[in-house]
Amino acid sequence: MHATERENLILEAVGRTGFISYRALESSLDASPATIRRDLARLESEGRLARVHGGARATGEGGRANASPLSLKGTPFEKSIALNLAAKRAIGRAAGKLCEPGEGVIIDGGSTTYQMCDHLAGKGLQVLSNSLHIVNALLGQDSTQLLVPSGTIFREQNIILAPGGEASMPNFFASKLFLGAAAVSPRGIFQADAVLVASQRRFLDLADEVILLVDSSKFSASSGAIVCPLDRIDRIITDNGTDPAMLAAIASAGVKHIDVVTA
Repeated sequence: MHATERENLILEAVGRTGFISYRALESSLDASPATIRRDLARLESEGRLARVHGGARATGEGGRANASPLSLKGTPFEKSIALNLAAKRAIGRAAGKLCEPGEGVIIDGGSTTYQMCDHLAGKGLQVLSNSLHIVNALLGQDSTQLLVPSGTIFREQNIILAPGGEASMPNFFASKLFLGAAAVSPRGIFQADAVLVASQRRFLDLADEVILLVDSSKFSASSGAIVCPLDRIDRIITDNGTDPAMLAAIASAGVKHIDVVTA
């Protein structure tokens, strides 16, 4: 990741709450502690933040950056839900079929993972999700038990997130994690926002099998901060608009199974 990308992610993270800890930055950025400290020193010298004990704070009025503290980098849910909808529905339907009756699963917030909800009724699942959209869609399923993490609600995505390094998850372990991504390349899966990266990494620690749900538009050059390398992903479900050469490269990089569904 280039220094400019890291700096942007640091400033966005500081802007949300007015403070970010070293531990949080180390958990969400693909960089060494020494590199992060150099980035902070450079940003401080430019007057864009202030280093304090344990991390860095914003220098804007009232200790907050000018950006909204409750916004995430990326497309708001209400806009992304309409993009590539047929492909996302096909992916969600295929993902729902992988859930076994009575098992515990984690469903990460996103407009593709959301499409699983209609296909989970009657399975008696235990579901941990950070998405209020997903929780609301599953509330009508009497046999589905729901858990949510603690944290701040980001209204544009209607998602609950906590800064990296903060304990926010229930005492829960899942057989399967259904994950989304902003981009996928042979280098790994990516998110544009540091708080999303930290949240997804915590989910990765709570599941045996990781299943990535992404439509064909997400296969691109690396973008943002890396969540994990591809060898941490057990299965990818995508649509038939994906370039076969890209799928071959993804498989060579470590993904064990790739399911291509008809949009």
